[in-house]
Amino acid sequence: MLTTILAAAPAAASANPYGLQEALQQGGVIAQTVFGILVIMSVGTFYILFTKLFEQQKIMGQAKRVRSGFWTSNSLREASAKLEKNSAYKQIVDDGLAAQEQHTKLTDPVEAHDWLHGSLARSEASINSKLGGGLAFLATVGSVSPFVGLFGTVVGIYRALIKIGASGQASIDAVAGPVGEALIMTALGLVVAVPAVLAYNWLQRRNKSIAEDLGAFSNDVLGYLASNGAVRPAFRGSAAKASAAPAKA
Repeated sequence: MLTTILAAAPAAASANPYGLQEALQQGGVIAQTVFGILVIMSVGTFYILFTKLFEQQKIMGQAKRVRSGFWTSNSLREASAKLEKNSAYKQIVDDGLAAQEQHTKLTDPVEAHDWLHGSLARSEASINSKLGGGLAFLATVGSVSPFVGLFGTVVGIYRALIKIGASGQASIDAVAGPVGEALIMTALGLVVAVPAVLAYNWLQRRNKSIAEDLGAFSNDVLGYLASNGAVRPAFRGSAAKASAAPAKA
């Protein structure tokens, strides 16, 4: 008896006429197009999420290496040579050094501080703009996908009502099934929108933290260049080791 019931359960589940596959088949080209758009949005969301996380983690790792020993070098050029080739921090240093050289070639008098500050600010903006790439897509998906799903639902309900009207049956079993099937598209729209919104907010917060670190580092580079190396941030690692070492008589 129990075996008969368990064998009949999968058959009853597969016989369900109201599901995603049935909704796509009965919804026609419009339902299939809406579903395809939602799939593309979802794939794009997760692709941007993972690629941006990789970029952000890379820059955060560069920041740790900069804090650990960048300012212990004798000069900015020597310190820059120790950084990775495509490092965001190396880009800021190299742009600052290039701006310092260019200032001596200017024929129109411009304050060195203003010239260096503008060059470093442009370098920061370039890095932040690259980090922000793709976030507009996440914001668009988060705001648009519920309406795309709702459009599929409206079309599905319209088709269901036309079918019900043509059959002349208005009982609850004839109405609930097709209408509930049409609501699948709205649910899919929300499933796509929620991860996009969460990913957008999370990546934005991490980008803000990275931008703050880059801004602080750029200000340190500006102080170093404007003072010809006399002003540089204290290296905490060296200070900690010096304080831990026993005093000599």
